[in-house]
Parts: sequence; structure tokens; C-alpha cells
Amino acid sequence: MFPKVAFAGVAFAMVAAAVALVIAADATPTPKFEIDASWPKPLPSNWILGQIGGVFVDKDDNVWISQRPRSVNDRDKRAERGDKSVCCYTAPSVIVFNQAGDVIKSWGGPKSAQGFDWPQNEHGMFVDYKGNVWLAGNGENDGMVLKFTNDGKFLMAIGKSAPQTNSLDKTRVGRAADMVVDPATNELYVADGYFNHRIVVFDADTGAFKRTWGAYGKPPTDEKITYDAKVLPQQFNNPVHGVRITNDGQVVVSDRANNRIQVFQKDGTFIRELPVMRDSTAPGVTGSTVFWPDKGQTYWFTSDDPNGQIHILRRSDGMVVGSFGRVGRGPGEFENLHNIGIDSKGNIYTAEVQGQRVQRFRYKSGLPAIR
Repeated sequence: MFPKVAFAGVAFAMVAAAVALVIAADATPTPKFEIDASWPKPLPSNWILGQIGGVFVDKDDNVWISQRPRSVNDRDKRAERGDKSVCCYTAPSVIVFNQAGDVIKSWGGPKSAQGFDWPQNEHGMFVDYKGNVWLAGNGENDGMVLKFTNDGKFLMAIGKSAPQTNSLDKTRVGRAADMVVDPATNELYVADGYFNHRIVVFDADTGAFKRTWGAYGKPPTDEKITYDAKVLPQQFNNPVHGVRITNDGQVVVSDRANNRIQVFQKDGTFIRELPVMRDSTAPGVTGSTVFWPDKGQTYWFTSDDPNGQIHILRRSDGMVVGSFGRVGRGPGEFENLHNIGIDSKGNIYTAEVQGQRVQRFRYKSGLPAIR
């Protein structure tokens, strides 16, 4: 089933220095965030993290990450392999932090999978309204989305590990990047992905295929796209990297390598698009999108990997009203900024691939009051 188309920067003087945003010249107040270098606390059990493939904040403001045990290098796991060394042991794939920065839950990983395929390269993280946990992968043969209980019991796989197929396949995904479950319909929306070029929707209980679409609500194709700052492509680029649903039922898609966000109705009808830094010659400035937690979700945040920034967009017109961050390895800087999450207080959480860490930026002032 295919839907119809409706035409309708900062320098850190000290670890806890405030992050003042670079703001467009309009009446918008200057939003301020502050790096919280004390969060999270040191990991237990001499664990060490690999690349971070996803971050999500649940309804209780617990912060979930998916990390990649296979990406931990041999030097960093000498103790695990039996050397007489203090450091270190590879952490589980799924780790949950509370607001104090403590690890309160952990599970999963390649060695834990029994009766199902664990992703070659963990990607994405989502906790649905029932507390179920969803995880995918963007490894070469990763063709599945996995569903678990909150404590890590395997419930269901949509797809399997096998050579990739195409964007019209109704039984699997193609190196999926992200997912979200709509509580109104109990449907799973998947940003699919690093191989396919589509949004695909499944029943969140049975895994049955429901519908799919590409850019502008058109049927998806597997056309290979080369980024051109002067052209808005008619299909999603690889990867289709993020998907979220607003309070009022709009499906927001992060078309990362095309430097844009596209917005749809739940049936795939195209509503509008928000180009972000289209003049940038480095594609990848719309990696994932989260919403300011006021009633109207009036500002959206998007992660920009190549520039090492988080951009704040005004929802009403798509204007970038502020940006913060820079490429680097210090507190508040980013090395391969991959995904972002947001809690009920407006604090931002960032996941880095090469940086192999999660950080928290505390909201200080400048945005609408939270409901």
C-alpha cells in the first residue's frame, strides 16, 4: 500500500560553563544549555563502552542507550581476555541510566542471543508506551527489528539476518536506523535505513506489514542519490536515519544525508519539508530529531554529525533559531554525534559513535514553559 501525496559553537571556559547558542536575528530568546560533566557516573564492574548506536529517554526520564560491544578494541578489554590488567570488560549492549547517572539496568549483546539473530551493529533505541524495548542494526546483513520486554526478554523479530533485498520487501527491513511506536494505533514506524530508502510500518504486536512510503509520500525506490546542495532529491537518501511522531500525530522523518526533515500524516501523505543548512557541502546535518516538551512541541532539535552541533528549529516555519556544540573530544564537544534524546525537563542527551559516550546538557533558559 502506498499513500497519496497531498500538495498542500561554543567555547567551554570550564567544564560546567553555560552553552550559549548562536541565535538568528529575530525576537526568539537566547536558549541556554549547560554541559553536565558529572553525568553519567563511572560505569560499574570496570565496564567500557564501544560506539553508541542509539539513545532514548523513557516516560520516567530514564536514559536508554544501545552500544556496540564488537566495536571495543582489544586494548580496552585486556582484563576481559584474561590479561593481568585492571581494564576492562565490555559493557552489555543495552544500558539504562537514571537521572542521577547511575546504571539501573543492563542486558543484551551478541553472546546473549538464543533463538534469534542479534544485530551485527546495534542501531537505534526506543521504549514504547507499554515499556517494550525496540532495537535494530545497520550491519551488512542486518534485516531485522527486535522487540524485548523492559528486562530484556526476547519477544519478536521482524525480519532476519540475511543478504539485503529492496525497499518494497514486506517481510524485513534493510539496515534499519530508528523506530517509534504510535500508542494510538499500536503501529511500529521504522526509519529504513542504511540500505533501503523508506519509512515502513508494521503492527507492533504481530509484526504484520501495514504500509510503506518514500520521500514526498511516493513509492520508495532504491535509486542511489548523490548529495547536491542545489537540488532537493525526490527520494530519501541513505540513511533514512530518524523517525518520531508528534503529539498531534505528525510523522517526522530525518533524511540525514539530504540535510532535511520531512513531515507526513500517519498514512504517509506528505505535509511539508524543513531543509536544514542546505548550503553545507557536508551531508548529514539532520541525524535525529526530538521535540521540545511543551504542549505544542514548538521547537525541534536535530543532530548534526559533520559540524558537531545540535540545531534548534522553530516548528512553525522551520527556521534554525540556534545551534550549539563543536567537533572535539572535550566535555560538551562531539566526535561523530549520532543521536539525541530529550527528557521531560528539556535536558538533551547525546550519543556519539567515535566518541563512544553519552552526555547530558541541562536546559537553563530561553524556550517556552514546559507543560
